[in-house]
Amino acid sequence: MPERLPYKYAVIRVVPRVDRDEFVNAGVIVFSPQQRFLGAKVKLSEARLRALWPDSEIGTIRKHLEAIRKVSAGSEDGGTIAKLSLSERFYWLTSPRSSMIQVSPVRVGLTDQPAAELERLTDELVS
Repeated sequence: MPERLPYKYAVIRVVPRVDRDEFVNAGVIVFSPQQRFLGAKVKLSEARLRALWPDSEIGTIRKHLEAIRKVSAGSEDGGTIAKLSLSERFYWLTSPRSSMIQVSPVRVGLTDQPAAELERLTDELVS
């Protein structure tokens, strides 16, 4: 049986109106330093978002969410932050913000397959 190692995760949230404290879960970030894994999956429900904020600029929101995915993957087109180490990128992605795109507090778990855990958490917390 493979060894289950610790990982950290945070839920990506779209907060259409910060003053109302309402949000829609839009993705998950998973980080397992011992398994050298950092991944983000985005799955935005436009219907849920429009229920809270009918005038949402979905294109702009998707662009910002895609930037999270690019930074986590270390993509060439992910900008300066995407060039940092896995740990630096995770902590940058999960730092508190007061903008429209926020993340939950960081939580922990154990897994031997962080990519599969990313899928499971996305299905459970976002879908």
